[in-house]
Amino acid sequence: MAPYASDDSTHAGEADDLRVGRRRAVRYIVPVTVVGVAAATIGLVPALADSGDPDLPKITAQQLVEKIAASDVQQLSGTVKITTDLGLPDLGGLESGLLSGATGGDDGGSAADPSTKLTELASGTHTLRVAADGPDRQKLSLLESAAEYSLIHNGKDVWGYDSASNEVHHSTVERGEAAEPVPATPKALTDEALKAVDDTTSVTVDGTVQVAGRDAYKLLVEPKQSGSTVGAISVAVDARTGLPLKFTLTPAGGGAAVVDAGFTQVSFARPGAATFDFTPPKGAKVTEGDGADAAGGVPVPPKGAEEGFAKDLAGLDVLGEGWTSVATFDTGGEGVPSAGDLPDAGGLGGFLDSFGDKVDGKFGSGTVFSTRLVNALVTDDGKLYVGAVTKDALVKAANAGQ
Repeated sequence: MAPYASDDSTHAGEADDLRVGRRRAVRYIVPVTVVGVAAATIGLVPALADSGDPDLPKITAQQLVEKIAASDVQQLSGTVKITTDLGLPDLGGLESGLLSGATGGDDGGSAADPSTKLTELASGTHTLRVAADGPDRQKLSLLESAAEYSLIHNGKDVWGYDSASNEVHHSTVERGEAAEPVPATPKALTDEALKAVDDTTSVTVDGTVQVAGRDAYKLLVEPKQSGSTVGAISVAVDARTGLPLKFTLTPAGGGAAVVDAGFTQVSFARPGAATFDFTPPKGAKVTEGDGADAAGGVPVPPKGAEEGFAKDLAGLDVLGEGWTSVATFDTGGEGVPSAGDLPDAGGLGGFLDSFGDKVDGKFGSGTVFSTRLVNALVTDDGKLYVGAVTKDALVKAANAGQ
């Protein structure tokens, strides 16, 4: 996690070798394509805020983006509701396993490891309690029906605690070094969408709104390019502090939002010091983590993602630009495995049969797997192409990459 301040904290460095680089690359794909590749570049179109309720001073899109960048909220506490609907098929729980596997959660580690636990935010509706007090103290709690998962950063210690399994995951960071932001808060999502600026995007102010009892401007981000699966990104920006209070990403195909994350309650008073205290409960299993992945604890892209995050990881590249960027790398395999080659072949084979769509092109042949936002093409010779683009745009990018 990171404080809700505007800073340029350094993300995890590149992988030590090709194998590790490719594994980590898969971990980054979902969050990057949802709010990084899809919203890779932002071109600013000056516009005045329309009259609305509440009645706020006029502001241009450029000024509002600058207000977000200048936001320096160090203390807060509140409740965030996040709903994610990628349109994954119902496979009787198998889809959760696939998400966990994609983020490295099948390695037999701790149930309290944040990089595994927080993949639950990739689908469904969840309630989070968040608190921050400067760069050394943050806390996020994922509230469940009969349990709670907490991620606490206090000084050099980063603790993950899963009450359901009574497991603890512990790692350390240098004092004063912020851990990676959780990609579920409105600010973290907005930061990913506003990392770079060019003319591939229209950005306007779309009136005003109240969120969690606070007056806010609405920033509307829309692609100019055809071929993107992103319809629009709407950000409610606190009029006083510049903090993003709500982030909504709607797909070009219409329907419910793919990602809708917003505060339902927020306070900018300093949380009590005890908020960030943690001692492993008696009898809890404690697992020690190591490395940047453990310290960050969440699957977020490395620095420079908006300009080709793939180049920071071995074997990865980016085709195209802006909203139609497509990440690609060679898996080293031979395309999509058959159902008989996989564990739980019946369930996963059904997934492949119902979710995949065979395609051909200059690249050869392969299978496209689609969600409401992200499409991925796995070629028969083991290359992967993924982006927040339509199937036709994905095939076109694969052809161009030959």
